[in-house]
Amino acid sequence: MPDSHDLHIDTRLALLGRPERSVRGAVNVGVQRASTILFSSLADLERANSRKYEPSELYYGTMGTQTTHAFEEAMAALDGGHGAIGVSSGLAACTSAILAFVRSGDHVLVTDSVYDPTRAFCDGMLAALGIETTYYDPTSGAGIAELIRPNTKVVFLESPGSHTFEIQDVPAICRVARERGVVCVIDNTWATPLYFRPLDHGADVVVYAATKYMSGHSDVLVGAVVADKAHYHTVRVAIAALGHCLSPDDAYLTLRGLRTMGVRLERQQRGALELARWLEAHPDVRRVLHPALPSHPGHAIWKRDFLGASGLFAFVLPPARREALVAFFDDFQVFGMGYSWGGFESLILPGTPSEKRTVARWDDEQGTLIRVSVGLEDVRDLQRDLAAALQRWKTAC
Repeated sequence: MPDSHDLHIDTRLALLGRPERSVRGAVNVGVQRASTILFSSLADLERANSRKYEPSELYYGTMGTQTTHAFEEAMAALDGGHGAIGVSSGLAACTSAILAFVRSGDHVLVTDSVYDPTRAFCDGMLAALGIETTYYDPTSGAGIAELIRPNTKVVFLESPGSHTFEIQDVPAICRVARERGVVCVIDNTWATPLYFRPLDHGADVVVYAATKYMSGHSDVLVGAVVADKAHYHTVRVAIAALGHCLSPDDAYLTLRGLRTMGVRLERQQRGALELARWLEAHPDVRRVLHPALPSHPGHAIWKRDFLGASGLFAFVLPPARREALVAFFDDFQVFGMGYSWGGFESLILPGTPSEKRTVARWDDEQGTLIRVSVGLEDVRDLQRDLAAALQRWKTAC
């Protein structure tokens, strides 16, 4: 595609990841399934072996085929990275990006609002490997400098935070970390590179659950790691050593999802904001946690750094009996109740941040947190569905 950032993002999404070498006249890249890659000469075999960690090098199936490379090229271009690596899930992206930079005796800093499975990995496997994790307040900003030790190797960010949607001052944190020689890894799944490009704000490595908005259809599990030039090789080698790889079929489906991500995100952003404003005005709702609302504590930073908001947010109801919660959740007509988010369908779940937090604790007295992922349905239907649920909740209280 033309090497021009003057093109609109929707145009770039239509063009990225369509290399002529594999398309050969077809609109879409084909699905190349392969374990073995054949070479025509010993020199070609040796060349591939010496370059096996380079982006888009064909070497062996676990290192990618033309299909997975097309997805990786698109991801790297969207984020402004040197290269990207596709893996089998968002959690695999998070864990492998951390493992690439730590050894026994090291220390990592992780936002207290991190995705629960990433936290479980830190508390479980990292601890078993002799790597200590300190959780920090997501609103710390440059104050994180007080927590950096001589053996701190990684700061892991997620902005906004899972469930409670704290916005971090990413440039300030990354600036402090870089001054101390600490690698910054950030989970950017919520914003996608369309609405926030962490490498432009000082991060070194970006991870995604591409299962969410990039795929967009709730039918594939995919993760992606994007790194700048200084850190790409380290991450690539670690992922290869761990045996992580992405199947060509999943890469193809996610690449297809990328084509419409711009229009889907725009629609989901608009619907989520409309629903968030409606909830904010509802007499039974204590507060709404959506970074694009002026009432959000991190709104100023979000407005400074982000280009938009996705369809995921939360709201808080007053504490109530379990019977009220059951009444609220058990009779939705449009919203589905299930894990994940970012697909075409709207989802709703109870949030449980109080179970895990150690620093930025969520006291149950603050209320009952409800997480909402807005899909592509008409927002008026979603509003009616929520209004009925809120009435059921109120009646059962």
